[in-house]
Amino acid sequence: KILFIQIKNSILNINICTRHIHTGYLNQITNYFLMIKNTFIIYDKIGKTKEKYLWNNGIKNWSDFLNTENIRFFPKKSKSYYDRKIKESANALQNYDSSYFKNKLSPLDSWRLYDYFRDDVIFLDIEISGSSKNGHITVFGMYDGYDTKIMIKDINLDFISLKKFLLNFKLIITFNGSSFDIPFIKKRHKGLIPDIPHFDLRHACKKVGLSGGLKQIEKKLGIRRNDYLENFDPISYWNIFRHTGNKKYLNQLIEYNEEDVINLKKIATHVTKELKKSVL
Repeated sequence: KILFIQIKNSILNINICTRHIHTGYLNQITNYFLMIKNTFIIYDKIGKTKEKYLWNNGIKNWSDFLNTENIRFFPKKSKSYYDRKIKESANALQNYDSSYFKNKLSPLDSWRLYDYFRDDVIFLDIEISGSSKNGHITVFGMYDGYDTKIMIKDINLDFISLKKFLLNFKLIITFNGSSFDIPFIKKRHKGLIPDIPHFDLRHACKKVGLSGGLKQIEKKLGIRRNDYLENFDPISYWNIFRHTGNKKYLNQLIEYNEEDVINLKKIATHVTKELKKSVL
């Protein structure tokens, strides 16, 4: 199983560069729906009420704003200012610079970036050895939407190579990561997480009526897991593996973490679709 993970990782690292080129090219030549281009709340003094006003009055996206000479509540001087800001944002997208939007969108609204950067997203989930105060990372699981990369303490978890790997991505997606995963990682491994936006599915799920933990939400969406992973305790399985060396427990821990990160994509796709319906 460990050898299999390492082989997959090699393939994944090769595919990243080619997929990145394809994604940037695709986003430039197509006109399919991209929520970030419909977003105005990233600009000063435009909240969700004024953004909704723009949408309701035919200003659906950045192009509409730029091509409309007179817009109510935007006098000439103000309109020129927002025109410049919109062109600045468009340039950031053209350059595939997700970090530009990191501090312009609140964590609750970072889902708006998913459409544009969906092919360079990293779904992330960690397992730890004990409590959040005293524990350490035992499994660092990632999924890029095509393949998984699972790194295990004392086996293949190398934080130097992990840091380089994470630089390939434009958006981090977790479930409850803003409360647990990201703060835990940043506290113990400063500089490991790249300066890119973070989309926490837990908060997005609440907005569309999906409450509860990850496993509860999976069931509500009809996402199935292997039966023996239903009431799985990752901390216990790690400790059993460390004390006995029995790889059965490690392999099941890997499978559990792998299902976590793979299922995040299914939830993200559903949630962003529902959020678009609710705001537009």
